[in-house]
Amino acid sequence: MRELFEEGVGPSPLDPEEAVRRATRTPRRKRFYARADLLEIDGGFTVTLDGKPIRTPSGRQVVAPVKEIAEAVAAEWEAQRDTIDPLTMPMTRFANSVVQSVVDRAELVADDVAKYLQSDLLFYRAGHPEALVAREAEHWDPVLFWAADTLGAHFILAEGVVHVRQPDAAVQAARAAFPADPWSIAALHVVTTLTGSALLALALAHGVLDPDSVWAAAHVDEDWNAEKWGVDEEIAARRAARLVDFRAAASILNAVG
Repeated sequence: MRELFEEGVGPSPLDPEEAVRRATRTPRRKRFYARADLLEIDGGFTVTLDGKPIRTPSGRQVVAPVKEIAEAVAAEWEAQRDTIDPLTMPMTRFANSVVQSVVDRAELVADDVAKYLQSDLLFYRAGHPEALVAREAEHWDPVLFWAADTLGAHFILAEGVVHVRQPDAAVQAARAAFPADPWSIAALHVVTTLTGSALLALALAHGVLDPDSVWAAAHVDEDWNAEKWGVDEEIAARRAARLVDFRAAASILNAVG
């Protein structure tokens, strides 16, 4: 499966957009198995293809911590027809990346997520028109209030795009709320990169917002522009593709949490 799910290329092993670009460039392989099944083993659950456990391109066996994740991966393999299309297998791509690139360095991945806390989407607000200012506040303020009241993370807001350095105490307080297990921190990383907001990812991980609310909050400005100027079909297509990986990551957070 190396040519289908190649890893270690691009800016990050957890970059879903880079994974999609690689999958698009890779020729499809014919389905080479008859059946996908689950197998419970020490440490969790694995997916087998005709009795053989699936592995990452480097040879590591893919073991999911909970049955729900393994079932989703198995369903993706079972759903393939004559050829295997990695674009329709976000859970499999996610599982490969976690096992190959996150299990042994979850802390480094968490540190990468924490970088977003210095320039989070939620910090930078429009100055006008008033309706957009109000819409941003409606979607974003509850998350910032939660971070301040529950996590003790008090961040600074800014108007426009001029960078504002955030207090170290706020960043550290939010960083302390990150999940510790590699599957959850990987999912947190994916949600953060897709939304541009570590705080939205944290709100999702802690059950403060549901996936639909997080996705809507991440696209307040984009939706505003679409309402005013019409939908850009190319942007809409990219957003739909990102949503597939977002939902996969959200399902991971729900299953492991």
